[in-house]
Order: sequence, then C-alpha cells, then structure tokens
Amino acid sequence: MAAATQQQQETKIKLRVESAAWAIARLAAAGFVESAPRVRENNLLLDSAGAAVRTAGCVLRTRTAGERAMLMYKGPSAITGGHKTREEIETGAHDAAALFAIFARLGYTTTSRYEKYRTEFIRLCHTGGTAMLDETPIGVFLELEGEPAWIDAAAQATGFSTADYIFDSYSSLFRTYCENNRLEIGEGMIFSQTP
Repeated sequence: MAAATQQQQETKIKLRVESAAWAIARLAAAGFVESAPRVRENNLLLDSAGAAVRTAGCVLRTRTAGERAMLMYKGPSAITGGHKTREEIETGAHDAAALFAIFARLGYTTTSRYEKYRTEFIRLCHTGGTAMLDETPIGVFLELEGEPAWIDAAAQATGFSTADYIFDSYSSLFRTYCENNRLEIGEGMIFSQTP
C-alpha cells in the first residue's frame, strides 16, 4: 500500500511556555481538546557533504513518532504577516531505517538530531489550525499551525501576543541554547545529553 503524501504551505509560530501542565490548563481554558496523544519523536536532519540542503534554506528530515515514520521536505522559510511560512511536503514510510539507508547511499548524512514529546490539540468550535505541545530538552513550547487569523486568535486565547511569537526552528533554538550555556552541540537536542 502506498503511503499518503501531503504538500502544503505551512504557516506556524512557536510560543515558549512555563510547563506542560501550565500549557494544558491554558489550552483547556481556551476550549482546546486533545486530538493526538503524547508521543516521543526522534527527528533526524539530513544533508549532503556540501550542505546543499541547508545552504538553500531547506530542510530534509526523517521523523519517527511511536510506530509512525515520516519523510519531510521543507522549503525556504519567510516571515509574512507576522507568521513563519514555508512549503512542506511529507510522506509516510513503512521502515524508517530503510529510508535512512537509502539517503545514506545517496550521500546524505545526519547533520542534526532533536527529540521531543508532542501532544496535539484542536479547538472544536474554531477550526483552522492545530496546537502542538512540545516538551523538549531545552524547554516546553506551543506550536500553533494553521491559518494566520486562527494562529493569532489561538495565541490570544491562551494569553499570548504577537510579541511572544518565535520563528526559529528547534535546531536553531538548540544552537542558541548551547552557545548561551557554553555547551557542546554533541549528538543534538536529545534528552540523554541535555542538562
């Protein structure tokens, strides 16, 4: 059976939150309900020896989340209307190890790795987006992804303003975290290595 492929324009922002419990309480008060249970994700960013993917401002990533494996391409990002947008193409994979082996044979290697626990939420009466609670080794974040007006309304409903929006990727946030704390990047943003 062929895996489903999705192509879309991704629009999202991140918000740094106090804790997972705090965020869940805020989301519930704003009318959100859990739509996908908490799952541990392992993300591997791939690139060629010459860093052609990163140089183009793109991302090539494999993700395993529970029993699911995904391959994702993200095009160059732009900040438009106060939100981060970029092309996104993703498809499911039956075997993440085989997928990674194929890219390795083509000369792509892992350049970065990050882990997180993700729980997804939706607002039943306000369609147009998804809130994702991400527990990472460097803090807890809400990602709001969807239509720009939905993002702004969801942020406001949970107590945030546009001044709180973060546009950086987790890889970029981790690099900054390591620089600020004088830490080595090591294997990446993984739970076993981050204090």
